[in-house]
Amino acid sequence: MNMQKVFFHYADRKLPIKNKKNIKVAIQGLFVAENIILGRIDYIFCSDNYLLYINKQFLNHNYYTDIITFDLSEKKELLISEIYISVDRIIDNSKVLKTKTIEEFQRVIFHGALHLCGYTDKNKKSTKRMREKENYYILYSNSLKIPRESVS
Repeated sequence: MNMQKVFFHYADRKLPIKNKKNIKVAIQGLFVAENIILGRIDYIFCSDNYLLYINKQFLNHNYYTDIITFDLSEKKELLISEIYISVDRIIDNSKVLKTKTIEEFQRVIFHGALHLCGYTDKNKKSTKRMREKENYYILYSNSLKIPRESVS
């Protein structure tokens, strides 16, 4: 996993967490573990209003959401994706759910990646499986010891 395939971008909000390198490596590990060949995944962090605009323009939905995932792959064998995450929504959700902000960011980041691997949250059984996977990758990313210079 020397070649970086996971990128974080900032539209109009910064990602207010420190272990970004660990999360990027864990995302790459997630796709390896799920047998998906990752070409590139771009996470774009933004405000509620920015994501609302995308939701209206591309999905014809007129409501706030925490995440929108676009699979841009031209070939089924090589995953290319953009994932938009509302920093405002995640911070609000962490307050409502009484969770640590960093854990809520990690959960949503891995949630988007897991959707790209075919996991859903349409019923109780699939939601339970999704949560198990999210928790696993949160623990995995928190356990990594990565030298600062190894991943940008």
